[in-house]
Amino acid sequence: MSNNQVRVRFAPSPTGALHIGGVRTALYNYLLAKQLGGKMLLRIEDTDQTRYVEGAEKYIIEALSWVGITIDEGIGVGGPHAPYRQSERKPMYMDYAMQLINSGKAYYAFDTSEELDAMRQALESQGSAFQYNAVTRVKLNNSLTLSEDETKAKIEAGEPYVIRLKVPAKEEIRFKDIIRDWVHVHSSTIDDKVLMKSDGMPTYHLANVVDDHLMEISHVIRGEEWLPSAPLHVLLYRAFGWESTMPQFAHLPLLLKPEGNGKLSKRDADLGGFPVFPLAWTNPDGSKALGFREEGYLKEALVNFLAFLGWNPGTEQEMFSMDELVTAFSLERINKAGAKFDINKAKWYNQQYLKLQSDEELAKTYLPDFESDKAIKIVHLFKERVTFPQEITQEANNLFTAPETFDATIVASKWNVDAQTSITAFAEAVPSIENFVADEIKHTLHDVFEKLGIKMGKVMQMLRVAVTGAGAGPDLMLSMEIMGKDEVTARLTKALNELPNL
Repeated sequence: MSNNQVRVRFAPSPTGALHIGGVRTALYNYLLAKQLGGKMLLRIEDTDQTRYVEGAEKYIIEALSWVGITIDEGIGVGGPHAPYRQSERKPMYMDYAMQLINSGKAYYAFDTSEELDAMRQALESQGSAFQYNAVTRVKLNNSLTLSEDETKAKIEAGEPYVIRLKVPAKEEIRFKDIIRDWVHVHSSTIDDKVLMKSDGMPTYHLANVVDDHLMEISHVIRGEEWLPSAPLHVLLYRAFGWESTMPQFAHLPLLLKPEGNGKLSKRDADLGGFPVFPLAWTNPDGSKALGFREEGYLKEALVNFLAFLGWNPGTEQEMFSMDELVTAFSLERINKAGAKFDINKAKWYNQQYLKLQSDEELAKTYLPDFESDKAIKIVHLFKERVTFPQEITQEANNLFTAPETFDATIVASKWNVDAQTSITAFAEAVPSIENFVADEIKHTLHDVFEKLGIKMGKVMQMLRVAVTGAGAGPDLMLSMEIMGKDEVTARLTKALNELPNL
């Protein structure tokens, strides 16, 4: 590895929207690279062309950019190991597969699906499961059972074949995972995986190992679902003679359903009404999937939430900026156990980060149609009460829509002679308030109640109902200031006309 530099990669397949678990994987790669002064690569693994989805690659790039993950090398950036799209590296993989054939570490297999089915049925009838391995390969149609001339003749005749790894029959495979410590697997449990498909495309296993080696990847940080493949990849590094420069592995814990029983899926998200994709996505069949961005989650909140899904800093601190995460992060503090996807925690983070934004910034972004000073007051009124920024827009619209009905429960318990008398008096006093701001409104209200000898506490909830229709809400004085004198007067008059005369 050149200069022992940390080099990590995020290598998704363009098969649809990027799952939020993939974003977490990319985030952990990014944090490690930034902390150790390394490089973050983006590689597109599109060897399975049958699953390719138009627009998926662009989506991946946009999603990573939105959450603040900067790519140093790879797709969209370029670099010394281009191309970074595996389909464009296709000719090279056959050269490496041939290297394994020539060294006796791989072989040609000409078996038809019918031949493999026959072998499978024969073994199953004896109570054994079929595996293409050291035991069965000597009975099948491959270059290990055919002569060199027979093999050559089949290839020259254009007979379809795949190239399989010749897995050693009795070998201990062990490697150290940064998160899971030592992993031990016996080679007898691994089948002779296909490395090159009959269409000339490499499988994930070959392309992944070759590319990680050529791109000098120092750490492979990926999901737990790839842990069963890791021993095979170790075997490939050995077969190529690259074991001394093999990357360190770290297999991340699964993201679990909110209740903790099983892997998080899109169906769980649909049932729970929450997203599992960073950005909204339209599937080829026209169906749509929710996105965290479009649902109103701030990228800072999402990053903080994702960082804690499997990792903890070992302190009580919960709020981390990206720079603080870079400083605090370590692979050793990632848990082995799966992490519950608690969407309520994501909402909590969103509330916290929303509160940290300035009133001016939120007003400019979410209330562009309102006059600036009024927009800032509206944001200040609602910012502490909402979870998503678009709710400020909704609340602002509600603020300027007179109520059609009045809270029946409050009216039943609070609408009395004192309430009618004091609200009538206040309605008459409102037009005389010269500077219609919260403090002056409150001062006038105090004067009205004092002159009438009525305690404010007994009537305030009913006053709120008269103005807004609801029994609870944000600061009423500031709400009335934002509505303006004429609107408040009109609402009080409407309430007094529509509520029973006592």
